[in-house]
Amino acid sequence: MTEYGRRAGEWLELPAPLPPDRELASWLLEDLGFQPQELRQLAVPDAVRLKGSRVYLRLFPGEEAQYEPEWDLPEPEVLFEDDFCLVVNKPAGMPVHPVEAGARGSLGGAVAAYYAASGQAVRIRHIHRLDADTTGPVLYAKNAFAQRRLDEEMRAKAVERFYLAVVQGVPRRRKGTIDAPIGRDRHRSGYRRVSPTGEKAVTHYEVMETYHDASLIKLRLETGRTHQIRVHLAHIGHPLVGDKPYGGRPDALNRQALHGAELAFRHPFTREPVRVVAPYPAEFAALLEELRRPSV
Repeated sequence: MTEYGRRAGEWLELPAPLPPDRELASWLLEDLGFQPQELRQLAVPDAVRLKGSRVYLRLFPGEEAQYEPEWDLPEPEVLFEDDFCLVVNKPAGMPVHPVEAGARGSLGGAVAAYYAASGQAVRIRHIHRLDADTTGPVLYAKNAFAQRRLDEEMRAKAVERFYLAVVQGVPRRRKGTIDAPIGRDRHRSGYRRVSPTGEKAVTHYEVMETYHDASLIKLRLETGRTHQIRVHLAHIGHPLVGDKPYGGRPDALNRQALHGAELAFRHPFTREPVRVVAPYPAEFAALLEELRRPSV
């Protein structure tokens, strides 16, 4: 038994304390918070059953992963999982999805292998992305119902993503907001820049620690533009340590010093808050230890 009911194969079993004059549809709408369009999507033959005092919703039909399982990749580090959601800790150097048809080595391929190994016939549905060299939590929906609700939460900016970054120098302000539109860099394919004609992009930051010539900053994204943190921090004169394409100095990490530290969202079915914390990767922790060491 789980907090949202009991999973029985493709079905979710729920207690339905319906009085004789209460309709099932009104109970789903008013008591469980279903939206009318969600009921329409469930209104297919045999997708909703009422048996005595129990309601059965066919929320977990078997699906094809659509990604080839990549058994040679490390098993993903699972930070949170239930029947509706999966959150895994993405390592550095691994894209969330293949960069081109037939490419291997993506997190999607690793998650497909995890689903297959654990006997889950689930499609790969990532709700957000991280740059290939950024570490941290990535949220997946495990059925179409969860995907619809989590996509709505993303559009409403209700999925909160917190990052930790090591930047060059020490910002004058301990806390602030960078509100600067981001567009494509016409001179460098695949990169972005602050542009008056770009899309709205908002990043909130707070300085957590300062060192001799660097700072540890916590960031919260209000929007999710490509390379948003990297572009915004370079724009204010404090590029990420190791982020050479955006002006950062080379570093032992050999990548940008950016880690997705926390992910917060409402559970797609229970609507209860879920907060997931991703531990530092070893190389990020080593960088902080080195910076905190007193200079001789």
